[in-house]
Amino acid sequence: MSETEPVTNGTERPAETTAGETDERTREAWREYEFAGETKLAVEDLDVYYGDDHALKRVSMDIPEESVTALVGPSGCGKSTFLRCLNRMNDRIGTARIDGSVELDGQEVYQDGVDLVELRKQVGMVFQAPNPFPKSIRDNITYGPRQHGDIDTGLLARLTGRDDSEAADRLVERALRQAALWDEVEDRLDDNAMGLSGGQQQRLCLARCLAVDPEVILMDEPASALDPIATAKIEDLVEELAEEYTVVVVTHNMQQAARISDQTAVFLTGGELVEYDDTGKIFEDPESQRVEDYVSGKFG
Repeated sequence: MSETEPVTNGTERPAETTAGETDERTREAWREYEFAGETKLAVEDLDVYYGDDHALKRVSMDIPEESVTALVGPSGCGKSTFLRCLNRMNDRIGTARIDGSVELDGQEVYQDGVDLVELRKQVGMVFQAPNPFPKSIRDNITYGPRQHGDIDTGLLARLTGRDDSEAADRLVERALRQAALWDEVEDRLDDNAMGLSGGQQQRLCLARCLAVDPEVILMDEPASALDPIATAKIEDLVEELAEEYTVVVVTHNMQQAARISDQTAVFLTGGELVEYDDTGKIFEDPESQRVEDYVSGKFG
């Protein structure tokens, strides 16, 4: 591939580069990933600004259902910004402005009147650092369903004949089993969640996400603060969850992305999606020289 290849159509553009990156022109074809399944999330011409900072530039990609999509790239390249666009978490940032389209099952996420509580129920999120509530393990799991009105427990519910305690117990067990945590905590569900280890806390946060029956699970470096054993458990869970859910994971760990994902999107300098393809193709035979340099550790 020539680094000085001339622009032949309007879909190619010069790349912004940083120290260690090859100067090349990005091709639309490198981002046109084709897959056999149904599209769960469709992103078109997505731009994100934080004040005057153009953090994400004209990103378009389709994310297949019931699979794991890894988002990789150096710090500051826009991958976490992109992730937060999928359930409008960037709306919480006062200086953020988002242009473009994100569709969930064909429905526009950024249209007027979207119920953000319902959206974030459908598209749940697990953050980099475990963030359990300072409540019991049980209350962490049932908090979301109670807020959404899916279960009703407590004295008033018992007095009015609407007590869902048995359903709540089943929900707690189901979510904790899905998060591979049940066997470790089943005899201490009323203990404060803050007493769990870091890895257990992160799996509890995943269980809390699963308790509201999402369709998509977003994970922003979910294992970066964990030890290798806890990381392995999270990775195993991600692969299992993809049998029922659409999972999108941000990671800085190239080996982790190669192990757990079906497809990988590579973001590089300037908030640009450079290449998106089957994970094996990205790591073994990428089209972009910059992507090859990044995944091989030459920069980033």
